[in-house]
Amino acid sequence: MELALWGAAAEDLAFLTPPPDGTIAEARKLLQMLGALDGQHRMTSHGKALARLPLHPRLGHMLLQAGPEAAELAALMGERDPLRAAPADLGLRLEALKDPKGFQRKRPYQLSYPVVERIRQETRRLQKQRSTGKKAIGQFSTGQFSKGQTGTDQTALSPAAMAALAYPDRVGQRRKGDQPRYVLSGGKGVQLDPGDTLAAAPFIVALDTDGNPREARVRMAAQITLSEIHDLFGDQISWQDHCHGPKRARRVEARQQQRFGALTLDDRLWKDVPADKVAEAMLDGVRDLGLRITGAAARLAARVELLRADGHDLPDFSNEGLLARLDDWLLPMLGGVKSAAAWKQFDLLPALRAALDWQQTQLLDREAPGSFTTPLGRKIPITYSDEAPEISVRLQELFGVSRHPTVGGVPLKITLLSPAQRPIQITRDLPGFWTGSYSDVRKDMRAQYPRHPWPEDPTQEDPTLRAKRRK
Repeated sequence: MELALWGAAAEDLAFLTPPPDGTIAEARKLLQMLGALDGQHRMTSHGKALARLPLHPRLGHMLLQAGPEAAELAALMGERDPLRAAPADLGLRLEALKDPKGFQRKRPYQLSYPVVERIRQETRRLQKQRSTGKKAIGQFSTGQFSKGQTGTDQTALSPAAMAALAYPDRVGQRRKGDQPRYVLSGGKGVQLDPGDTLAAAPFIVALDTDGNPREARVRMAAQITLSEIHDLFGDQISWQDHCHGPKRARRVEARQQQRFGALTLDDRLWKDVPADKVAEAMLDGVRDLGLRITGAAARLAARVELLRADGHDLPDFSNEGLLARLDDWLLPMLGGVKSAAAWKQFDLLPALRAALDWQQTQLLDREAPGSFTTPLGRKIPITYSDEAPEISVRLQELFGVSRHPTVGGVPLKITLLSPAQRPIQITRDLPGFWTGSYSDVRKDMRAQYPRHPWPEDPTQEDPTLRAKRRK
């Protein structure tokens, strides 16, 4: 706050030990929530009024907003806890301040009378400070705060509402589950002792914690109502649309939420979600679920990558390249896909084809065709691997072929199959196979499949997929 008063930034000053950037950022965020800084981190008139008070900005803000009635609470919050071994409820502390002796007779908690006396003295001082400082206090604009927050033109605020003015970042909402764990409006998490009297409260204001950075334990708190949160922070509460890709729910979730900081005050199903929002959410889900390219889509991607490796100007169809450009090629094709199950059944082939223009498609079909046409006119898919393009085809279907098939000048790796579709031989030299090891294969196959043709010279036989007719 002093830096803002000077009009300086922390990095502009020669600190012996520079303050951490994260700490400075948190302080600025808090001062903005208190109305002391504007969006450009400049001091507001309210901030200048806070700077004139000998109080922490939290307590000064509460005192300026809630009036003299907040003096006792400000004094209590500025002092150490007067109770020991007591529940977190702020109301117990306020009860003890009103009648310490009566409280001690009725309650089984240890009460520190010296602390009580210091709080009372500070209360009187703050009430006097509030009274004598009206002129300075009245200089800040109240238009930035919700109705009912400022000055004396307000209905009486509860202690919890006053505390929330000082701790707008510590308004807590109970998480789901049996344990009293809370998320705070500032984004951090806290917990109450399971047996605490406030353990069932849906909303609290955490005034004091043990400081644990992971999930602090609340030592003093007050229960606040949802209506009080709306009254105090109405200008900071807004409805937000959320459309998330499939994760735990395994499908796109669309919700409309009323948010105050990290708190969700209301949560509703978002009906009539725009299709583009669903597609964008599903795209985020794809990034989490992963891009599995199989079948014909995988063969197309492999063909493109083969030509890219030869220096052709084609899009990056590697898994990493496709993931990096999901918005370009996949997003327009995701209409109607809303779940992990639908994504599992999604055919990537049309989307990949659409990512290639006409010239690129012609180049691909010419230099790395997707299939091999057998002498019988059947199209056999070509699998493109790191080693070589390959096909699997029935041996009899290649009868009469005297030249080895090639793709882009590269000999196809051919797995020759038996009539039962089992591998017999792998070759990259079909003419050499016919004149070489075919005779041994023929002997074995004639015994296993006597009803199928096994000619001595397969280069002179017509290709076939049929067996011999029974006599």
